[in-house]
Amino acid sequence: MKRDVWITEVALRDGSHAISHQFTIDQVKSVAKALDDANVPVIEVSHGDGLGGSSLQYGLSLTNEMDLISAATEVVTKAKIAVLLLPGIGTVQHLKEAASRGAKIARIATHVTEADVSKQHISFAKELGLEAVGFLMMSHMAPTEKLLEQASLMESYGADVVYVVDSAGALLPHQVKERVHCLRNSLDVPIGFHAHNNLSLAVANSLVAIEQGATRIDGSIRCLGAGAGNTQTEVLVSVLDRLNIQTGIDVYKMMDVAEEIVAPILQKPQEITREGLLLGYAGVYSSFLVHANKAAKQFKVDAKDILIELGKRKVVGGQEDMIVDIAAEMAKKTVKA
Repeated sequence: MKRDVWITEVALRDGSHAISHQFTIDQVKSVAKALDDANVPVIEVSHGDGLGGSSLQYGLSLTNEMDLISAATEVVTKAKIAVLLLPGIGTVQHLKEAASRGAKIARIATHVTEADVSKQHISFAKELGLEAVGFLMMSHMAPTEKLLEQASLMESYGADVVYVVDSAGALLPHQVKERVHCLRNSLDVPIGFHAHNNLSLAVANSLVAIEQGATRIDGSIRCLGAGAGNTQTEVLVSVLDRLNIQTGIDVYKMMDVAEEIVAPILQKPQEITREGLLLGYAGVYSSFLVHANKAAKQFKVDAKDILIELGKRKVVGGQEDMIVDIAAEMAKKTVKA
């Protein structure tokens, strides 16, 4: 089937944040099978924070993620199952087990200035026969020259694809254009783009990325994801179909999957709330929203103030403990006042 753009569906990974990592085997099977029937080429399955993410710090999974990977591989006939791994959270042993459970693609994610920590995991993924994807998170926090430097490192380690990742949903269209254009003209591997919708720009930014040569685009059906969610897959494929850009995905089936299978899983509609908007405005990691709301409730402070302070301090993924520290500091100041 002709595909001008390859869509990776991330609802069964990034969407895990939106439901506090409570996916069941039956849910994963029903979603994965329906996506496969709609001819989605890649389906990502793992804890929201990647392999090994189930913990008190990041959030405990209801179901062992390896069992979820196995469940997805059992029901798909065409799609490849992908997993996300953040070095320092996931290990090569996690990667090895995921491959044994049927995963075909390993997406190795680092902070935008820390690509050097991905070498071991990208190399090991290649040894396992997996497609290796370099994932540069929080790409808004580095100038384009630095992003290119880090992307080049991932390519040199053997990455088959390198992604510009807007983890905070903070990038504006002209910034996406500059970053993707630079990587597309400088690297030999395909370029991908992963957006969050905190500023309501996920679909628009994905279109800009495609215009600049990105051929790997992430989407999440029903917008299910961290923060205000990701590029809404059924919307994106509909727009691309109108533009005669081939994804190979059945548009009508995707609409049905969104409405009939995924929507009932949502604890509440995925929308841009005040806090979600603040993530994009302040440039804060999208998965911090759940943690910030929890800390705000625990210390009786405003989640909005926590998010603004996180943005000021430029806190990044892996520093989730700072959310509690900031909330505790604010509570102490309130008492003194």
